[in-house]
Amino acid sequence: MVGLSLGEKHFIQGGIDQNLRSDGRKRDTYRPISVETGVIPQANGSARIRIGATEVIASVKAELGRPNALQPDKGKVSIFVDCSPVAEPMFEGRGGEELSTELSVALQRCLLGGKSGAGAGIDLSSLIVAEGKICWDLYIDGLVISSDGNLLDALGAAIKAALSNTGIPRVQVAAGASGDEQPEVDISDEEFMQFDTSGIPVIVTLTKVGRHYIVDATSEEESQMSSAVSVSINRKGHICGLSKRGSAGLDPSVISDMISVARHISEQLINKLDSEISAAEADEDEM
Repeated sequence: MVGLSLGEKHFIQGGIDQNLRSDGRKRDTYRPISVETGVIPQANGSARIRIGATEVIASVKAELGRPNALQPDKGKVSIFVDCSPVAEPMFEGRGGEELSTELSVALQRCLLGGKSGAGAGIDLSSLIVAEGKICWDLYIDGLVISSDGNLLDALGAAIKAALSNTGIPRVQVAAGASGDEQPEVDISDEEFMQFDTSGIPVIVTLTKVGRHYIVDATSEEESQMSSAVSVSINRKGHICGLSKRGSAGLDPSVISDMISVARHISEQLINKLDSEISAAEADEDEM
């Protein structure tokens, strides 16, 4: 929790009212974003994202599994976030566990849609190897290294970059298996399929401070918020998920306006991330 004096609170809120935040940004501007891919060699894909002083890592591990009986034509994805006490003393013990759960649930909601998979930003059908019998299970882990606000957007960006960096081994399924019998598979050590990230959304969080809402809030700004709405939006402008934080209610017209603003900002964020991811992967290839 950020402890601020009354004067500091007035300074932050006054700056937001005048569209000149304490670090010089406007209300709709992100801090500098940098991307590094392939940071965990043991994973199928990984990435480090820095947004200002906030730093997170996402890794993807792919394992063969069996599809859910209710969704035999879809693979499975699980997302877990770990908030390191090194990033913030309040993450020690219960505080970190609660925030880890909150972020994990919000990411699931924003990236995977509803329980049926409807609206999912990640195409679960692309993870099927043999319908009803074999699929890829993706285990996505997020780690908070340094926290200065806007963790959800940073983690969403890191997951998008890590999936772009993910290679899934090609699998040959032997013919002849019948009924519930599991077919034999041959997993390639040399051929990999790149994960299609074209439909994966970005997450844009709008944080309401006083009468206005801002993007990419710092920890100090978040300490003054009444509520926040996180919207995941893909390249086509479609909403893939939505999550709300804070106890204050929001009028439906305000939420509608926030979604409209998030759509506009998401275009800029997607273009920025695409550019940073391409540059990071080029650097990785040269190493």
